[in-house]
Amino acid sequence: MFLTRRFYIVMTVVILVLASGYLWYPAFIIGRWMLLAFVIAVATDIVRLWSRRGITAERHCPDRLSNGDDNKVSLVVTNSYRFAVSVEVIDEVPVEFQQRDVCYRLSLPKDEQQRIDYHLHPTHRGSYAFGVVQVFVTPRQLQFFIAKPHSDLGQRTLQFFSPSGFVQRRYRCASPQQVKVYPSFLMLHQYELLAASRHLVELGIKRIRRIGNHTEFEQIKDYVQGDDYRTINWRATARRHQLMINVYQDERSQQIYNVIDKGRVMQQTFNGMTLFDYAINASLVLSYVAMQKEDKAGLITFAEHFDSFIPASRQYGQLQTLLEALYAQQTTFGESDFSALAAYTNQYVSKRSLMVLYTNFLDRIALQRQLPFFRQLNRRHKLLVVFFEDEELKDYAGQPAEDVEQQFQKVIAGKMVYEKRLIVSTLKQNGIAALLTPPASLSVNIINKYLELKQTRI
Repeated sequence: MFLTRRFYIVMTVVILVLASGYLWYPAFIIGRWMLLAFVIAVATDIVRLWSRRGITAERHCPDRLSNGDDNKVSLVVTNSYRFAVSVEVIDEVPVEFQQRDVCYRLSLPKDEQQRIDYHLHPTHRGSYAFGVVQVFVTPRQLQFFIAKPHSDLGQRTLQFFSPSGFVQRRYRCASPQQVKVYPSFLMLHQYELLAASRHLVELGIKRIRRIGNHTEFEQIKDYVQGDDYRTINWRATARRHQLMINVYQDERSQQIYNVIDKGRVMQQTFNGMTLFDYAINASLVLSYVAMQKEDKAGLITFAEHFDSFIPASRQYGQLQTLLEALYAQQTTFGESDFSALAAYTNQYVSKRSLMVLYTNFLDRIALQRQLPFFRQLNRRHKLLVVFFEDEELKDYAGQPAEDVEQQFQKVIAGKMVYEKRLIVSTLKQNGIAALLTPPASLSVNIINKYLELKQTRI
């Protein structure tokens, strides 16, 4: 049982009235009647609240949460009392969210229920523990039933707001629950639709490949307005005496490997998520889109040594295998060994594949040390190096300086931004594809780049 704020206010007033009886005797008489009424009201609230278990609450939460996304959680509160109540609902969310505002106040009429929806945005993978749902109940209305035996209406109910509400009853509802936060899987179907839709080009999500930009010949058909004139088959046109064009289709069964660096350079954080988690989410989305386009998706992770390897496949269950493997990955504090990556990749992957390498470089010096291994990988495979642009640093470098010290800081920030562009130029000069992207736009940009590279033979 919990005493409400109203209880202490009324108790204070009663005490003051009783105390004033020392100065004016009638106030003492009034105070005694007030105290009697107060005790009766408190007893009435206790009897009404503890006469039955009148409140139930349930939490509807998926067993798996998607990292980096808004995940919906619902609370359903039901009132089975024969009177209206005021409730305060507190959900004990996992401590990792550091949220103290999951508290809702609402009024529940008798025999009714209400649904409360809120969202949680995890930024780290792992196991999260929900506690119970705490519900604090205070009566809002008194009810009287007046029997009318000679009336067809049966009983008549009179309701009015209670002047009491001095005590609260606490209910502990919903059992504690363990949920796992997996790499972002909520966006999978979203990007599948975007990769297939022709109506979302203006959003910058993808670049549509028109007929004629594909790599495998499919058929010859009649020309219709809007077809690419570069695909006209002049021999077939001469034979049929009408325009005929070649139709091409996507090259299928290509191998796509997401290669993720687990070294310390991937521990940098943007908007609460590490670069490593951004890379994991993007690799999962890319694998899903690639498999929908009938390519094979695989996974390679490495740090100080070659770590995990999942062969490229598009069989049933491959996406779940990738999801489980990505869930358990963690970064290290060591320097990544790209020589081991090149050696083991050539050993395990014999067929020419698209290698999407997620890593990060701060300057060209760091790149120059690894460039020989990139060339070695690019000779046997198509290598795409994905690294990250620091948007905060870029915005800071573009702001006007207020003093000399800030001017020096801005020069250094501008030099670091320029180094990123030089890294892209250096990779392209060596025939290696590169993608410099902000972390928040990684999934979109990697799909665009995959569709672009798919126009040419890997």
